[in-house]
Amino acid sequence: MADAFASALLVHGAGAGGWEWNAWRGVFGAAGMRVEAPDLAPSAAGLEHTGLGDYLQQVRDALRGLRRPRALAGASLGGLLAAMAADDADALVLVNPLPPAPWHAQLPPREWPGIVPWRRDARLASTRRAVPDADDASALFAFRHWRDESGAVMRAAYAGVDIEPPACPVLCIASQLDEDVPPALSAALALAWNADLLRVDALSHAGPLLGRDAAKAAAQALAWLSAR
Repeated sequence: MADAFASALLVHGAGAGGWEWNAWRGVFGAAGMRVEAPDLAPSAAGLEHTGLGDYLQQVRDALRGLRRPRALAGASLGGLLAAMAADDADALVLVNPLPPAPWHAQLPPREWPGIVPWRRDARLASTRRAVPDADDASALFAFRHWRDESGAVMRAAYAGVDIEPPACPVLCIASQLDEDVPPALSAALALAWNADLLRVDALSHAGPLLGRDAAKAAAQALAWLSAR
């Protein structure tokens, strides 16, 4: 049964918040699961001094507070964090995850300032270009809720993180088109980790969460969990 999983923790991507999982929360919640999608918080030292380890500890603490069996899902940066915390999960769902080493070397090169100004530089037009498969309401909501991000976190993620293959079942979800994490990288990760791979019709990096078919992607992930 789908609700054999008592709970799920959903970890958002860089520059976003728990809100990006709204469609998934509805689908998982309707199956009887307790669903948590918290906002990752800057450290007490401030956003510029927030590190990957600060976010990882928040994920671990939130996950350990949920009843087992518990699923852990992460998108983009959240996917990397979820993979790093997989030892506390009973199943793992990775949506266009930032890949660990050695696959990180195939990511498009980026440079990151101390604070990545995604909130400051947000524009509705650029949001629509980033998520072309979102409807107007979803694009507007995302535009209003992007946030700035720690450059230190992004530099650490792009430098590559060594992760052992998770012991729990893993599902990798890859968009049809993704300029941030090419779908071939998600496929390679799934193959190396003996994970299941689900290719969805999303046309962007955030499409499985924010696109018109986000609820469908969530239902497919839920069906996969039910089979576990």
